[in-house]
Amino acid sequence: MTIRGSLQRRGTAGFDPRLPRALHPGAWWVWAVGLATAASRTTNPLLLGLIIGVLVVVVNARRSDAPWAGMFRIYLLAGLVVIVLRVGLRIVFGGPYGTHVLFTLPEIPLPDWAVGVSIGGPVTLESVMAGFYDGLRLATTIACVGAANVLADARRLLRSVPNALHEVGAALVVALTVAPQLVESLLRVRRARRLRGGRSTGIRSIPGLMLPVLADALDRSLALAAAMDARGYGRLTALPARARHMTSALVLVGLGGVAVGLYGLLDATSPGWLGLPMLAIGIAAGAAGLWLGGRRVARTVYRPDPWQRDETLVAGAGIVAAAAMWLAGTIAPAAVNPSVMPPAWPVLVPVATVGILIALLPAWLAPPVRLAVTTAQAHSNGQARTGEA
Repeated sequence: MTIRGSLQRRGTAGFDPRLPRALHPGAWWVWAVGLATAASRTTNPLLLGLIIGVLVVVVNARRSDAPWAGMFRIYLLAGLVVIVLRVGLRIVFGGPYGTHVLFTLPEIPLPDWAVGVSIGGPVTLESVMAGFYDGLRLATTIACVGAANVLADARRLLRSVPNALHEVGAALVVALTVAPQLVESLLRVRRARRLRGGRSTGIRSIPGLMLPVLADALDRSLALAAAMDARGYGRLTALPARARHMTSALVLVGLGGVAVGLYGLLDATSPGWLGLPMLAIGIAAGAAGLWLGGRRVARTVYRPDPWQRDETLVAGAGIVAAAAMWLAGTIAPAAVNPSVMPPAWPVLVPVATVGILIALLPAWLAPPVRLAVTTAQAHSNGQARTGEA
């Protein structure tokens, strides 16, 4: 059998014929922000659970083998902690909320000036449900941010930031990579301690892991600062004072126009010229200010990330999920945000459900990731292909 015939046979068996490549990080962030927007507009546990399920499936299907790619479970655990804390605070400090009493805690008397605040006392079903709904919504938002960090390399976002926002983009990228780098350092230190026969899991191992992880983070920070200084970061080209003033004025006018335009769109009682016209003027002025301010920054990009059809499909899936949730909120607001007093059984909203399921498509629409192949695997694969040929 020829090599070509073998590849065709693999394609019919489920092998993705597209070439592996890294998707544009902006597409993954737009997709994740769209799901986070959808999660922020609902407290329905069924819809929020469906969003978390979509995140899990897409992350498992399209994550790379980078050291930070396995940290999505940490975000899920952080969301679980948020839910527990939210429900616990409602139980302890819930106060007289609702009528369906589940159990009663010993109540601590408070002075007269603490009106409306209570510690302990009767715990109602309505209070627990409200705490669970709010905690689940926040946990889902955290999971969306975690999925974006896992699927997209935040450092590659710096290539797509406009020149005028280069410094701000660098600060945001450095801030976003703190958590992945800490997880990477933790995994590396745990692996080293395990090879030396030391304890790498459990509460007792935490003191021995903290110091090496912090030292590694400090070394990374120093190396990053040296690399940025060696590449001339922060050096600006000369720009006349008139151009600087014009840039500042355009940016301020753009921000003001965007704010007024959004207010006009959200407020149904405002005049028509405060909506789309002001928003368009603000976007145009802001874009002109960013273009003019970008002339101060002279930088080149090595092999910039392309924005192709796959990126548009992935980003569009997240936007569709957010738009579907907004539409569902206007059609059936009681179902999108179920009542807790009196308690109401949550139900799936068809429009929102379809929009969230559309956000599941990037698990197949996104191109396959480029995985690192070890020397032994490459040697074995080469022998197998030689035998097939």
